Amino acid sequence: MIQIEKYLIVIPARGGSKGIPRKNIKLLNGKPLIHYTIEAAQNIFDSSRICVSTEDLEINSIAKKSGLIYSYLRPEKLSTDISSSRDVVLDVIDHYQNQGPVFETIILLQPTSPFRTSKHILEAISLYESSDCEMVVSVKKTKSNPYFNLFEENESGNLELSKKGNFTSRQSVPITYEYNGAIYIFSKETIQSKQFSEFERIKKYEMSAIDSVDLDEPLDWKLAELIFNEKTD
Repeated sequence: MIQIEKYLIVIPARGGSKGIPRKNIKLLNGKPLIHYTIEAAQNIFDSSRICVSTEDLEINSIAKKSGLIYSYLRPEKLSTDISSSRDVVLDVIDHYQNQGPVFETIILLQPTSPFRTSKHILEAISLYESSDCEMVVSVKKTKSNPYFNLFEENESGNLELSKKGNFTSRQSVPITYEYNGAIYIFSKETIQSKQFSEFERIKKYEMSAIDSVDLDEPLDWKLAELIFNEKTD
């Protein structure tokens, strides 16, 4: 049985996005982008266990309109282009240690994944609770493959495959995955003691290409609009 009460949901949403300006509150299919993530979490968790971390007053206000109890204004220094997700999570942990509900595990949900649903979150939680791992992370199969069509420039300035292998077709190479940015689940203890890059026991939760759409550039936004239009036709 899933232990819902042990989780804290962290939704990081800074105001200074450059690829799509103000994307976290930009209307997508008539709704602020961040509301898709908040509502997916609210379908599972009490609002007291959902925290939006932002430095932006407008994002904070729009997040609260969804019924959140906790929408936390974080320091400006944690909202730059070089601020790490780990620093943001640790800041939320410090803020909630003595104020919010008791929690053991963090679910990090980026607001740029509008097609990630509560079903995806529940399935990822189930995988986390049944696995001996440090993190469950959502992924999608990637078409680019280091054994076949990803290259690096060597010391001579020539391109060579990123990973050596005796493969003659795309169908024969090992399947590779990329993080899609939708779901990260890890314990409070683990993130306090390690960088994300130091996690070793990581389990994948695979999502479809459409559900994995991550809004980073204007083309991604146009794709999301197209998907919504197809769904409503």
